[in-house]
Amino acid sequence: MILYLHGFRSSPQSFKARLMRARLEELGLVSEWCCPVLPVSPRDAIALAESLAAQASHDDITLVGSSLGGFYATWLAEQHGWRAVLLNPAVVPQEDLSAYIGEQPLWHGGGSIVVEPRHIDELRALSVPSITQPERYYLIAATGDEVLDYRTMLEHYPGVQTTLIQGSNHAISDFSSYMDEVLAFCAARPPAAAA
Repeated sequence: MILYLHGFRSSPQSFKARLMRARLEELGLVSEWCCPVLPVSPRDAIALAESLAAQASHDDITLVGSSLGGFYATWLAEQHGWRAVLLNPAVVPQEDLSAYIGEQPLWHGGGSIVVEPRHIDELRALSVPSITQPERYYLIAATGDEVLDYRTMLEHYPGVQTTLIQGSNHAISDFSSYMDEVLAFCAARPPAAAA
């Protein structure tokens, strides 16, 4: 199962999520795909991810986390031993998002969310000071990320398989160029190739 965790104010309609789903459809593997709408509460987002993973038909789970979803993926990987692909992951969202208390517009489909002070406390409680077993992780970081500092990502994930993109942006608008590496790490293979 590939469990995609989107970022702050994002959704399953994000560019990267739609691209991955389309590729898995092409490979005949869309049944392995899960990309829920995450609640604004970090605690509830983690609970939803754990519930979906528990319903998976097998124990082979890889998380793909973008931005805030990368922060969640890190916590889940440490707790459950799952693999995690991190796409420009947030490392200290409790600091980054403290300026977003209140109503915030969503990126896709209209609507908004309300960020409460307790959500920042929930983020703080999910903080992973340092990772274990770096072989579980694959980091894609863009030097041109206009939202998060790629150097913080590199420092937080020492020894992990890393693709450092020169330029690009927070959304990784050239994500299609890295899709094969991501799917290889996820061990996603077309049915004919699985043997």
